[in-house]
Amino acid sequence: MRDIARRGTRRGVGLLTGAATAAVEVPFTILAALVLALVAAWPTGRSAVLRPVLACARTMTELERARLKAWLGLRVPPAYEDVQALRYLSCRWALGVLGGVVMLSVATGLAYGTVWIYGWLLLDDVRSPWSLVFSSLGGLFLLFLATQGIGGVTELERQLARRLLGPRHEDELERRIAELSASRAAVVDAVHDERRRIERDLHDGVQQRLVALGMLIGRARRSQDTDRVDRLLRQAHEESRQALDELREVAWRIYPTTLDEAGLRAALETVAERAPVPVRVEYDLTEEPDQAVATVAYFVVCEAVTNAVKHAAPSRIAVAVGRDEGMVCVSVEDDGCGGANASGSGLFGLARRVAALDGILGVTSPPGGPTLVTAELPCA
Repeated sequence: MRDIARRGTRRGVGLLTGAATAAVEVPFTILAALVLALVAAWPTGRSAVLRPVLACARTMTELERARLKAWLGLRVPPAYEDVQALRYLSCRWALGVLGGVVMLSVATGLAYGTVWIYGWLLLDDVRSPWSLVFSSLGGLFLLFLATQGIGGVTELERQLARRLLGPRHEDELERRIAELSASRAAVVDAVHDERRRIERDLHDGVQQRLVALGMLIGRARRSQDTDRVDRLLRQAHEESRQALDELREVAWRIYPTTLDEAGLRAALETVAERAPVPVRVEYDLTEEPDQAVATVAYFVVCEAVTNAVKHAAPSRIAVAVGRDEGMVCVSVEDDGCGGANASGSGLFGLARRVAALDGILGVTSPPGGPTLVTAELPCA
């Protein structure tokens, strides 16, 4: 309920802001129409007249993009032409006026819907109590309709921006094909990188331990000194224990069984427990995400925490997982020395994992810190 109220409030503020911008877009549209008529009558000055108009249209459209993203949660791609911006503004002012009317209806319905409260409290003699009742009921009904109108105008804003500012259907298909081809290649590369990393971990860690274990056992078998045999066997026992620990570590990095058995939250808490520095986990998902999304989110957190501990020497790490407008948002922030290289092997591999799900990975790490790694993963 709190999320619904918060989302409704944000949309209401967005519509009020849109009504304010419509007050500027109406005269601009009229001015642009006069300019176009002037261009038709004076073709020699076409470029000189159109250039400032189109530049102004793009500036105003960028403000609309920021408004749509901040208050209505609508993401409009920036790849549009100036002519598209002009067409968008010439139509959008009508939705701004409509949004203002809807918000005025909300205020009116709220005022009439609560008239019985201050009517009974402030008025000493209520001559017609039924008029207060009917006014309140009418106000509540108007408030209900107006709140439904907020969602309708928001959807109209989304469709208008998508139709007039978005790419053509053919361009969208070509872009999608290119993205799928790139993500498929990224998945293949990520699998190869993971295989090479597993081979390197086994060769440099577990295999060396097993070789040392075999040498210790062989020396113990050839020795005739009882004390030396006991010492070698104790060393062999310690090597076997360390080999098992490293083998478990390799298996954990490949895929944690906790993710299947207890879910993403438990897996992230396990990462926090295994880290040598304090890690605070804020988990705000009410439902368990899809298996693919949960796996990528886990590896983002695990790799980011590992890189921070290895390279940044942080004193604390904060992990946050939540949902926003159909996206699972993951962030890992540390107070280390910063300077993380987004093109490094670890973060580059994470970027390919995230891109395979049509997600976005962001890395902000100025020298001196802090480092912030974010991932946005689409979730149904």
